[in-house]
Amino acid sequence: MDFGLVLQTDPPASRVVSLMKRAERNGFTYGWTFDSAVLWQEPFVIYSQILANTSKLKVGPMVTNPGTRTWEVTASTFATLNDMFGNRTVCGIGRGDSAMRVAGRKPNTLARISEAMKVIRALGSGEEADLGGTKIRFPWIKEGARLPVWMAAYGPKALKMTGEEADGFILQLSDLYLTEYMVKAVKDAAAAAGRDPSEVTICVAAPAYVTADDSPEALAHAREQCRWFGGMVGNHVADLVAKYGEHSAQVPEELTDYIKAREGYDYSHHGRADNPDTAFVPDEIVDRFCVVGPAEKHIEKLTALRALGVDQFAVYDMHDAQEATIDAYGTKVIPAVNA
Repeated sequence: MDFGLVLQTDPPASRVVSLMKRAERNGFTYGWTFDSAVLWQEPFVIYSQILANTSKLKVGPMVTNPGTRTWEVTASTFATLNDMFGNRTVCGIGRGDSAMRVAGRKPNTLARISEAMKVIRALGSGEEADLGGTKIRFPWIKEGARLPVWMAAYGPKALKMTGEEADGFILQLSDLYLTEYMVKAVKDAAAAAGRDPSEVTICVAAPAYVTADDSPEALAHAREQCRWFGGMVGNHVADLVAKYGEHSAQVPEELTDYIKAREGYDYSHHGRADNPDTAFVPDEIVDRFCVVGPAEKHIEKLTALRALGVDQFAVYDMHDAQEATIDAYGTKVIPAVNA
């Protein structure tokens, strides 16, 4: 199993680079960041520094979207980084929940994501793409260029499209039941489209907090540091409920039940451990969606995720124990899972 580190690009950028270097030293092979131009610093500038200061780490956004940059600019940025550092990027893409809403626009449609994925992947891999009737190709890309595109999804149509079109699937939660359910939906869609399901990389991303023991005090603190994640996921779940209804055979209630007490969301606290809009998230959801507890609990859950077909676990490291979590994974968790 690969391991990734997910960070926000808060200033100073030097700290983001430092944490990514620490992650590589501890056996992580991917470095991801949020991509929301108003809330955080521009990630692609920082990727250049991460790549220059690491040797093998692959980087990318979790996730970018097709609305805040034109598609040829996105593709050119990835392709330039790959030309400089040797095919070490992945384009994670989604609807643009925070990036679009904070700028006063609606998240992108699936149809727009589908078009964008095709164009960005083709251009980033040195192939020709059609931009609304104008065919273009980057003349400077060298032979062997490759840009995989991984799609974030929760709902039935998005899962189906991921299986049909994306090189990878990003699932932002680590609940075992929902992981099994959604991985199956993606792989079934891939098979139905005539693809080899094993060629779709499965990446589960969730907060991880390693405690010294399983005392009630230690677990309570870890849950409070990770509760923000239930609020972040809740934004996507609320959109699904609005689209499919509160009780729908198309969306499992194991995903939707917990947002009944949700009242609103302030993006100024997005992805923050002190987010005041996440009081509605119960401990059960934190335990299901995140990975909290002593190292042994992390090893147990990640081993179970791997058995469900998960190729990568990406650690959301937004809490008060960033370095400690990276080090604990490097010394205890990653060696045990990959023994």
